[in-house]
Amino acid sequence: MEDYLSRVDACLFDLDGVLTPTVEVHRRAWAQLFGPFLDAHQTVRGYNEADYYALIDGRTRDDGTRAVLDDRQIHLPEGRVDDPGSYDTVHGLANLKDAIFLDQLRRGPVRPYPGSLRAVQALHARGIPLGVVSASKNARFVLDSAQLTLCFAVIVDGHVAADMGLAGKPAPDTYLEAARRLSVHPARTMVVEDALGGVEAGRSGGFGLVVGVDRGAGRAALIDHGADLVVDDVAELLEVGA
Repeated sequence: MEDYLSRVDACLFDLDGVLTPTVEVHRRAWAQLFGPFLDAHQTVRGYNEADYYALIDGRTRDDGTRAVLDDRQIHLPEGRVDDPGSYDTVHGLANLKDAIFLDQLRRGPVRPYPGSLRAVQALHARGIPLGVVSASKNARFVLDSAQLTLCFAVIVDGHVAADMGLAGKPAPDTYLEAARRLSVHPARTMVVEDALGGVEAGRSGGFGLVVGVDRGAGRAALIDHGADLVVDDVAELLEVGA
């Protein structure tokens, strides 16, 4: 880890798929949303897991919903941000996905990836400032459930992005805001991401080290989108840099 720590003053982590396996819950929730919805539109291609990585992963649920609809050239009204899931609007579908996700999440506590927990604890023990950057508005709920919240000095989530009008990933805005809140320069900051859009955000934001965690996006795709290094487990950072 020493080689990497000498290059950075802080580390910023994505949440779902990097720190916690909640990405699996998200994938199931999106499939439960768009499987039946797209099947009802018999003239369009059905939903599959490739859609998650290409159109949804790393984006806000509203942007992910729009991306899938746009991909199939399905035009729905935006609606209101508080539309119930029964409404055929962009916000209605996004809120239905959120309800499905939360229903699954409440069935048991969230447990972090063991390797990610070891890496976070090691960095935290060294006094390296840590932050979480997530498109999810449920980030604090997940971090609390996983008992990780106290490890992070800064959390920039979907609520922060909405309140500040920050563009979501692949734009670098949320990562840049986290670096600003930690009072560190992006060029001296590590970004750890599993989503292609998140890796792209780290690269376009000028961050000093962008680490891709391959949870299914693919090593080659992560590198193509700007990862300096790709690992299968965050704990590998403790070994590769040793």
